[in-house]
Amino acid sequence: MGWYPRIPTGQLSVYRAIPKIELHRHLEGSLRLDTLLDIARQHGLTIPLTVFHSLVQLQRDDPLTYTNFLSKFQTLRMFYRSPEVIARITREAVADAAADGVRYLELRFTPMALSRLQGFSYGEVMDWVIQSAEEAGRDYGLTTGLIVSLNRHEPVAVAEEVTRLAVERLGRGIVGIDLAGNEVDFAAAPFAGLLREARQSGLHLTVHAGEWGPAENVREAIEDLGAERIGHGVRVMEDERVVSLARERGTVFEVCVTSNYQTGVVKDLQAHPLPRMIESGLAVTINTDDPGISRITLTDEYRVALETMGMPSQTMSACVLTAARASFQPAEARAALESGIEPALQASLKNL
Repeated sequence: MGWYPRIPTGQLSVYRAIPKIELHRHLEGSLRLDTLLDIARQHGLTIPLTVFHSLVQLQRDDPLTYTNFLSKFQTLRMFYRSPEVIARITREAVADAAADGVRYLELRFTPMALSRLQGFSYGEVMDWVIQSAEEAGRDYGLTTGLIVSLNRHEPVAVAEEVTRLAVERLGRGIVGIDLAGNEVDFAAAPFAGLLREARQSGLHLTVHAGEWGPAENVREAIEDLGAERIGHGVRVMEDERVVSLARERGTVFEVCVTSNYQTGVVKDLQAHPLPRMIESGLAVTINTDDPGISRITLTDEYRVALETMGMPSQTMSACVLTAARASFQPAEARAALESGIEPALQASLKNL
């Protein structure tokens, strides 16, 4: 992909052959550039082609800040113009993951983002994503669990309605709920009661925390919100007490290396806290976050961990198996995923 230096195709294929599990990928950040241009033509959108790439994807000269990263989503929201578009981008996200060697995918999506432009109902949007993901899963041989995202900057009333609809769709592809959005300017506390009720209703819970905000946000997500997994969470290393809490609770971290660099959370990929998180005994997984915006694949993320960070192959294996055990599937499915992927994982890592 465009973000990383080009390497020989043969070498890249070795990394692509590693069987992968993705727990943190946003649908709205996974759109293909060609698809965006096609949608624009079909719906008569006027696009300034000279700057279009910079409006929807990170460029090498972009400021590395979370505000710049989030700005890409504002442009992308202009493209959710029909049920067919939403079905298409869902199908393509699953197809792209399958082509990259992902064996199990958890894809999160934000009903508010997908519905706002055309005034679709949240339930309609959920059903379109569910149906398309199910069909794509059959066609590409990739099991996909769907996570419904709520944004901190949106009203609690919206989150309540979306959560109710998600609970109604448990067992139809929806496996969990996610509290996302800008953690710097918007608190999670107003959502605490709702998230506890969601857990009691059978939804799994992951929370974006400790990405742009401090380690205290990770503590809050674990203790006050009941999060099973933490989206990003890399700033947990700033407070040993929170590290100990997460380690004792077995909280799983969905780390997104390139995204953390592009949003300015870490200043250098080699300085990323991922190795220290693992050394501290935290349960860590590796993910893409928004591959379309970041111009990456999960293969790229695995390669950075193995090459740039010097991660031992057995540590990589442990991260993948942790993802299998932490997936929001029933216990039997988690065990089957772990046992089914381990032989291929060990075989592929021997080729590194």
